[in-house]
Amino acid sequence: MALARADLESLLRARQLDRTLTTALPPLDPRDESALAPSGITALDARLGGGFPRGQLSELAGPRSSGRTSLLLQMMAAATARGELVALVDALDMLDVESAASAGVNLAQLLWIRGHVVMNPGLCRDLNQRALEQAIRALTLVLQAGNFGLVAFDVAEAPPDAVRRLPFTTWMRLQRIIEGSHTACVLVGSEAMARSSAGLTLRLAAGSTDQGSGNRFRNSLFDGLDIQARIVRARAREREEACLALSTSA
Repeated sequence: MALARADLESLLRARQLDRTLTTALPPLDPRDESALAPSGITALDARLGGGFPRGQLSELAGPRSSGRTSLLLQMMAAATARGELVALVDALDMLDVESAASAGVNLAQLLWIRGHVVMNPGLCRDLNQRALEQAIRALTLVLQAGNFGLVAFDVAEAPPDAVRRLPFTTWMRLQRIIEGSHTACVLVGSEAMARSSAGLTLRLAAGSTDQGSGNRFRNSLFDGLDIQARIVRARAREREEACLALSTSA
């Protein structure tokens, strides 16, 4: 059996497929600050122990108006402020560039990949599914290229059934690509997709204020958003959840 395994591993290495089964790269030390990508939100980073793990798939999951876009822009701004390159695979082509710049994102350090997925495909579901698969291929190429401190894949407004039809092995393959790297990959959706064993999922929802909603207004102007965030860490033998309240300003 040992000889057969050695022969198999030798063949996989010869075809550069050995990482499909295992990895020889050492895991990043979570005690090392460089192993984490701070979000730029003090309360969240404190709860996360410093930020989002690099070399892992993490997720921002929540319904519309839950603060997921505001948090993503804040993460992108924090990454570019550190001098890192950021890539955004925008599957539905919904990024508002002026909002990103106002949030502090250095656009000169942003690679923006615009997709063709639509929210209501109607009778064109097959075309929409192919567009989603093209977005996944773009994400794969970006992760393989490396050199990015933060890579985001935004399918938050995509039809949930289209995202669910993606093979689960998609996320396993992407995890293998970035494992051991210094790239933090964040998937943004209406619900959790990958559930990476070493990454984390941040479940978002609108918070509550005295007026009974998560929106804050100053006179007639929108002033910010109160967010409830639930941090979920999935490990082989444990599952940890923690709640915190976040506040973002317009």
